[in-house]
Amino acid sequence: MTLTDFLLLLLAGFAAGGMNALAGGGTFFSFPALLASGLPPVTANATNAVALWPASLAASWAAREQLRPLSRYVVPLVVLSLLGGLGGGLLLLAGGDETFRRLIPWLLLAATLLFAASPWLSKLINGQREAGALPPHGPLGSFAHALVAIYGGYFGAGMGILQLAAFSIEGHPLLRANALKNLLSSCIYSVAVATFVIAGRVSWAELAVLLGAASCGGYAGGALARRLPSHWLRMLVIAVGTGMTLYYFYTG
Repeated sequence: MTLTDFLLLLLAGFAAGGMNALAGGGTFFSFPALLASGLPPVTANATNAVALWPASLAASWAAREQLRPLSRYVVPLVVLSLLGGLGGGLLLLAGGDETFRRLIPWLLLAATLLFAASPWLSKLINGQREAGALPPHGPLGSFAHALVAIYGGYFGAGMGILQLAAFSIEGHPLLRANALKNLLSSCIYSVAVATFVIAGRVSWAELAVLLGAASCGGYAGGALARRLPSHWLRMLVIAVGTGMTLYYFYTG
């Protein structure tokens, strides 16, 4: 890793941590930086997934009080998430760098559109009832959660938005939907991360720089969360995502 790569990852990690704390979308900074540092696409994505993993575990632990009464309900969803995350991770490894390289612009496009649509999805979520019985696990809902899990294991950007939308459409109140999203995201990331580590596709030096910088960025972002207009930050993330999407379509 050159000094230029180190500084790039330092800045990108700080920006990613700060944006995740403020508005989300940190992957748009960290993943392209890992690619620009010279990592192969699959290794860059695997390293980025490991960098996101601790945050997903922390979010799941923070939501444990909302999840405790749902133990029987969440078991099938956890199984789907573990299998889907494993399947997505294995698909990434089996497809190889060239296949993933061709898919990068399309994946970034999907993630950018999801992020841009999140205010509309948030209105949908907030419009759901604030209390109610647990909906049954239907075949269509289970299939949708399995697809989201596979996507999360394969790439993951925007996965949380998809999960929140799916849970809200099923009729879950917002707090329950968010708690379930945190739990399933941690399951998906955990099994995908284990797959990537066992396969030897994580670059530890770049990961150390990214994690350290993202932690500092997250702290700074949390301190600034109430001072900066979130609309401007969202526009910045969308602009970066759009720019990265166009760049990879052009260079691909």
